[in-house]
Amino acid sequence: KREFKDLAHINHDWLQARHHFSFGKYWDPARMGFGPIRVWNDDEISPQTGFPMHGHQDMEIITYVREGAITHRDNMGNEGRTEAGDVQVMSAGSGVMHSEYNLENVATRLFQIWIEPRAPGGDPRWGAQSFPKADRADQLEILASGFEEDLDSGALMIQSDARLYGATLTSGTEIEHELADGAHVYLVGSAGQIKVNGEHIHARDSLAIRDVSMLTIEAIDDAELVFVEAWDSPN
Repeated sequence: KREFKDLAHINHDWLQARHHFSFGKYWDPARMGFGPIRVWNDDEISPQTGFPMHGHQDMEIITYVREGAITHRDNMGNEGRTEAGDVQVMSAGSGVMHSEYNLENVATRLFQIWIEPRAPGGDPRWGAQSFPKADRADQLEILASGFEEDLDSGALMIQSDARLYGATLTSGTEIEHELADGAHVYLVGSAGQIKVNGEHIHARDSLAIRDVSMLTIEAIDDAELVFVEAWDSPN
């Protein structure tokens, strides 16, 4: 478990960045990722500011917006606005240039998650999906997945052996999720308080989980959470 107050905090004036793993100016050889999960940033972006055009390659980059909205543009011609509770995914592939701006009049708060792809290269792509919270009330929903069987239900495609789950839970609700062998789970609370296998998690706290067969998640009060379940690629 890692509490929010213990995350690395980098003040960029327009961006208040908190890093779960080594990233940019924050370097900790003991925190280089968790399985194929390489980055989990908890960002607060001031109004009318953002990340100017820059490049990535060979990474699956997921943005989960907690509050406000983010506007994406890239050199593939994509442009889209992703708002609170919704998700965007960018497969950087062989290379992509993009910008991410908060064009709102309020701060935007989001989780940015990077997962290693199954293999390097490939065509870059971008997608976004609205996930109305009522549709996943008191149950887990797959928001992004690297497995074909999940895409028909509306999950966004990623090129990794991983799934991103999200849920909003009403106080007192308990849900269970069975884990496959070899899974790495990194769970972060987005709002409210929960217990995960008996561990108390406040909003923006995190829990790294491996070598268990079942997650039991209990909402202490109305809560929101997201987690990545991932496997090391056989390649």
